[in-house]
Amino acid sequence: MTITLNGSELTVEKLVRIARFNEKVELAPEALERIKVCRAMLEEKLANKEVMYGTNTGIGEFSETMLNDEQVKEFQRYLVYNHAAGIGDPAPIEHVRAALAGRINVHAHGNSGCRPEITLTMIEMLNKGVTPVVCQKGSVGASGDLAPMAQAALLLMGEGEAFLNGERLTGQEAMRRAGIEVPGLQARDGLAAINGSNLLTAMSALHIYDMERFLKQAEIAAAMSIEALLGNMKPYNTKLHELRGFKGAVTSAQNIAKIIEGSDLTTGKMKTKVQDAYSMRSTPQVIGSARDAIAYAKSQVEIELNGVGDNPIFVPELKLTLTGANFQGSPVALPMDMAGIAITMICVLSERRLNRLTNPALSQGLPDFLAHEPGFYSGLMLSQYTADHLIVEQRILSTPASIQSIPAAADQEDFVSMGMNTALKNGQILDNAFGVLGIEFMAAAQALDFREFTPGKGSLKAREVIRRHVDHLEVDRPLYNDHNKMKALVKSGEILEEVEKAIGKLG
Repeated sequence: MTITLNGSELTVEKLVRIARFNEKVELAPEALERIKVCRAMLEEKLANKEVMYGTNTGIGEFSETMLNDEQVKEFQRYLVYNHAAGIGDPAPIEHVRAALAGRINVHAHGNSGCRPEITLTMIEMLNKGVTPVVCQKGSVGASGDLAPMAQAALLLMGEGEAFLNGERLTGQEAMRRAGIEVPGLQARDGLAAINGSNLLTAMSALHIYDMERFLKQAEIAAAMSIEALLGNMKPYNTKLHELRGFKGAVTSAQNIAKIIEGSDLTTGKMKTKVQDAYSMRSTPQVIGSARDAIAYAKSQVEIELNGVGDNPIFVPELKLTLTGANFQGSPVALPMDMAGIAITMICVLSERRLNRLTNPALSQGLPDFLAHEPGFYSGLMLSQYTADHLIVEQRILSTPASIQSIPAAADQEDFVSMGMNTALKNGQILDNAFGVLGIEFMAAAQALDFREFTPGKGSLKAREVIRRHVDHLEVDRPLYNDHNKMKALVKSGEILEEVEKAIGKLG
């Protein structure tokens, strides 16, 4: 189904469909009309020689430099050239597609002043699979993601590079093969294409989607481990969490109880401890706090996706030009720093449960390190080493980027968000998280294999899925293949999807 971009209804889920699953997009007719009205106002102001930043003036430290009529025509070309100054490997195609969709949604408000041809060309690029080659690094997340967005804007002049059907081509050739007419740049067009935090916001939206699914899988893994460790079920009674009042904890407790439903542990006939360790009984509170943090980050990301992130901003109904800093990435960077920290926290909790599964002093009678002949075989002893390595890296990456501003542009841009650093490191935090949780899943499945009671319906289904990919460890073998398979399995979301088919949707 085609997704209509109108400036106000773009969600994280819709952006994932556009960026990751190549859903077609269209510009709402009323949005196109707003763009035309705004452009007419801008051209009238240009004819009247009204001073407008980045349109008939220089940019940054050169904002006091006035341009003559001939320079106004050429300025946008050179503005894009000198801002296309990134470095590093190409950003993933889904990140760039999401950034283009976000930029179109900014234009849809009719406050950016570009020609309609610019926005409509971006629509065509998305629908025909032309994705600009954009270096991953170089943005400081204020004045927008200037370096990567400028590299994308090169295609609007038939320059730069692009991916098309898996092939890396010159921008000119990609546009030609796709049958997209190159619009060129006129007054204001270049700055309107680049002056927003669209790439870091797009990346954050995709990360939020993956983080939400990760947290549900963390609850499934926790439920399996708690069952394998003969956990006391009282901490997962939702009444306990309702009395405190945190929404995330209530949802997490409900999910864990739902996954364990049908387990012999829930009958009260099996002997359990009066109180389990924190890594077990405080799981709803900890995962719940991560849920609340990520829900807040999602709300901020979606405000940005549907806001006017640009400079200057034109208000046709008031005949007004406003110069400000709506490109500033801090409203997204700060909550996304917190979101990354939340994922790291969940992995620390996961590793503590892994320790209890493998530690003979804590495992409630499970074989040492879940090995069949402990001492001769080492079982999953070394899996914990791998999880620990990943978590230390996550902790390093969890240092906030949003406090790391370094002034730029001769101190005209003397506070920047560094939100692109936040987005990049969150991708690494998530990648490690898939590995950590995959190892807990593997250990929990191994532990449940040793137990002689019936686990919950959700736990049984999760173990069944795991066993499609990784065999029970009867005899020691090299574990790196198992670790990588489990990491890929968590990333794919297959465990979550199959468990939800078996027990219904998790909250």
